[in-house]
Parts: sequence; C-alpha cells; structure tokens
Amino acid sequence: MDLKQLEYFVRVAELGSFTRASIALDIAQPALSRQIRLLEVELRQNLLTRTGRGAIPTEAGKLLLKHGRGILHQVEVAREELGAVRGGLAGRVSIGLPPSLSKLITVPLTQAFRKQLPHAQLTLTEGFSILMLEGLRVGNLDMAVLYNSDRSPELETTTLHSEELVLISHRASVKAGAAKKKISDKRQPINLADVAALPLILPSRPNAFRILVESKMITIGCKPQIALEVDGLNAILSLVREGMGHAVLPSYTLSNVDDPTHYTLRNIRSPRIMSELMLVRSSRRASTDTQKMAIEVVKSVVVEAIKPYI
Repeated sequence: MDLKQLEYFVRVAELGSFTRASIALDIAQPALSRQIRLLEVELRQNLLTRTGRGAIPTEAGKLLLKHGRGILHQVEVAREELGAVRGGLAGRVSIGLPPSLSKLITVPLTQAFRKQLPHAQLTLTEGFSILMLEGLRVGNLDMAVLYNSDRSPELETTTLHSEELVLISHRASVKAGAAKKKISDKRQPINLADVAALPLILPSRPNAFRILVESKMITIGCKPQIALEVDGLNAILSLVREGMGHAVLPSYTLSNVDDPTHYTLRNIRSPRIMSELMLVRSSRRASTDTQKMAIEVVKSVVVEAIKPYI
C-alpha cells in the first residue's frame, strides 16, 4: 500500500471533499482523484462515495480511515526517532485539553513548549472527554488532559491533581437567598444535600462532572434538580451569571470569564466531590523522546496554572 495514497485518502475522508483536500495537500484535484482511485483498485473496494456536496467514506472507507490514521501516526513517530538520532527533539505533538482548562493553560503551555521544544510542532485540540478518548484511540491525539478517566489496559494515566468541585452561583442570586437560607457571600461551605435542592445547570451525560455529581448525590440518597442541560462551559457560566441556575465545577473554570466578580464560590461538604485531573495517552503506541518531554511540560504547566485557584 502506497503511503502517499493512504495520506491522500485520509485527508479527503477527514475533510469530506476532494476540493478541500487538494487545497490542503497542494495537489491538483484530478491527480488526487487518480491516486485515490488507484488505491481503491488495489484494495478492490470503493472507499469513498462521491456526492454533489463532497465525498463520504463507505463502510470499507471508515475501516481504512481508522487504520490509516494509526499507520500514518506510526510513520511520523519513526521519522521523528530517526531525526532524533541526528540530534535535537523534533516532530509533532498533539495534545487534547478540556474546555474548563483550555483558556487557562493554552498560552503558558505554548510558551513552555516553544522554550523547551523549539524544533517540535504543537497541536492543541479542545474537546470533551469522549471525543478526546476517540482521538487517542485512532491516533489523532498523542495525549490528552481528562477528568476521572477510567483505567484501561489501552490507556496510560497519570494523575496531575485531585481537586474539589465547588458550587458556582450568580452573586446577586446568592445574596437574594441569604435571608431565607442564611447563605453567606464569603465562600462558606454548603452541604451536598442542600446543593441537590438548588436548580443546577449541568452538562449532559456522559460528561465526567455530570456523572461525578450524580454518583456522589446517590450516596446520600439525593439526586440533582436539573434546571438545564448545557454542553458548553462558557454557555453554562453565562447562564449562571444570568441567574438561571447554579453550576458544580472546579473553581478555576472562572478563568474562562472576563469578570469573575459576578460569581460566588462555595465549598461543598458532607461529602466533598473530588475530581481527578489526569494526563492520558494510548498504551498501544510507543512514545517518542519529544512526546516524553512534552508530557513533563504538560505536567508542570497544568500544576502551576491551577495553583492560584486551589
């Protein structure tokens, strides 16, 4: 199988268009189509369904796309290791970040990466856990920062930090309820049972925070009163600011808003909700020296970035 043809196929399948792929690959569209057709002839299967709006993988194409990404990733690893023999750490490192942490660490992570790995290329991707796990599986990501990742033989996990989830409320809404509930504006603790009685804005399942909140409430015989299900950190915080409900998130998520003074934070007790922030990579792919160094960079940057919020 020709690696160049495989690369062309993967790019067309990912972009869903021969036109867009030809631009990205800097190759004439007729030549690109010819190479894909040669690959289909060799494999004796149609890999793409051509439509008026682009191209989509067939079932055979989806299977080849999954394997092709992994093959091309391993080729890149081999090239990098051969290049390392000549001296210097180079190659590409792709890292997935959760939305709650992305804004806080993107700049310091990029700065540290350029300083310690000046000859390497960094790719950052923001997304929820389920998408990043898929990225690790198919080879689009070399590593990802995830919350409460399940242990698996296919994954190598390193705990970066254990943290408490806190109740995030709109400042005015907490003050308004103070007379009734005796809720203070000074980050005094609140029992988890009382949190369960509040209107909460939570992500939909299988979000890691949603599952953690629900499972912890079950242990005390409660369930959350869900006012809204919203899959988007900024959207959740905007709704909280408007007094539409409360959120249960790490305290450093307020680094995503321009003016955190519109919010109040309260520690949750009886029991606390502890979350683990993890660095995860696939155990099925060997780490290059560049990736090993990148792992250490991520560890140090994440711990330093969240320190002021602990």
